[in-house]
Amino acid sequence: MPLPPAPIAPDDETHWAAVRARYAVSPDFINLENGFFGVQATPVHEAFQRYQAELNRENSYFLRVRFPERLANVMRLLAEFTGAAPDELHITRNLMESLNILIQGYPFAAGDAVLMADHDYDSVIDTLEMVAARKQLELIRVRLPLDPDSDEQIVDIYEQAITPRTQVLLVTHLWHRTGQIMPVQKIAAMARRHGIDVMVDAAHSFAHLDYRLAELGADFVGVNLHKWLGAPLGVGLLYIRRERIVDIAPLFGDVRPDAGDIRKLGHVGTVPPAPILAVEDALAFHHAIGARNKEARLRYLTQYWLDRVRGLPGVRILTPRASERSCAIAAFAIDGIPAAQVVAHLMARHRIFTVVRDIADSGQAVRVTPHLYIGTGELDALVAAIAELAASNRRAA
Repeated sequence: MPLPPAPIAPDDETHWAAVRARYAVSPDFINLENGFFGVQATPVHEAFQRYQAELNRENSYFLRVRFPERLANVMRLLAEFTGAAPDELHITRNLMESLNILIQGYPFAAGDAVLMADHDYDSVIDTLEMVAARKQLELIRVRLPLDPDSDEQIVDIYEQAITPRTQVLLVTHLWHRTGQIMPVQKIAAMARRHGIDVMVDAAHSFAHLDYRLAELGADFVGVNLHKWLGAPLGVGLLYIRRERIVDIAPLFGDVRPDAGDIRKLGHVGTVPPAPILAVEDALAFHHAIGARNKEARLRYLTQYWLDRVRGLPGVRILTPRASERSCAIAAFAIDGIPAAQVVAHLMARHRIFTVVRDIADSGQAVRVTPHLYIGTGELDALVAAIAELAASNRRAA
């Protein structure tokens, strides 16, 4: 891996303005909904277009002759970035394909239990419910605090819910609803003491937080590369520790690879190579910024607007108060105004785009996710809009 760049202060607006200039985004609105997928930086998008044009020119020659070697290089770079071996990684189309391979391929027996949380991703929960119905599994759901006292409090909640039949613990590294970061390493260490496997949903944490997959302590991890890494849509990643590959049955039929070969899990037919090849360029752009610098800047942007609205009468923050427990994702609600109405108002009146998310025990909230191309000026506009709406609501009451 390239050496990390020099540390950059998260509030060095001159430096970050230069980074912002590497993105081409719509001037028609302020996009504070970057959690769905990430805007490709201009050099990544240009590379993606070149690869697509090259594929179209060379057709099957490109796929049969050029692509295998270039794919191997992408896998090498991903291995260096994640700290995993290339034969422990498999490129998928998204997190949900990765998690379906794991959940549907895991060797469950009737009566086994899966431990999960209310704040896990909706579609992953749907998959677990489907498999539970097919295989007569028990799903154990825990409710985690929105603003925990400590990592140990979270670990203890999971541990207290373990039963003798618990086989798998699902943990979402970074909640898509409120941005809370889970102490995955501590949860995984606890689960190992009980002989329980951990599956990690790292859709939002990958290339968002500064860590390597192999450091999480889990045997199974699913990732989106099109979110915070900024690769094109249609690229995800699956990590399985080498010794555990044999335990996962293929979701897509394939009897040719050995049981311990991760390629047995990828027989999905012809895939578009351009998004996969652009992963190399997305990694290069990420390295040029620096993982630590990127995480610090994203956290700074979120704390910038949170600090200015926290304490406003009628405004509730649903993201942990301690800054280290979140990064680019945060959520708020205004008492007495439905979240959907807040989202509509922000867009119609202020041209600020956000999204509604369901929060267990707290109804719905507005999720705000700035990216590297967002500056403090756009966040000032958000703060002013929230303050205006909250004040107007108080006067009407």
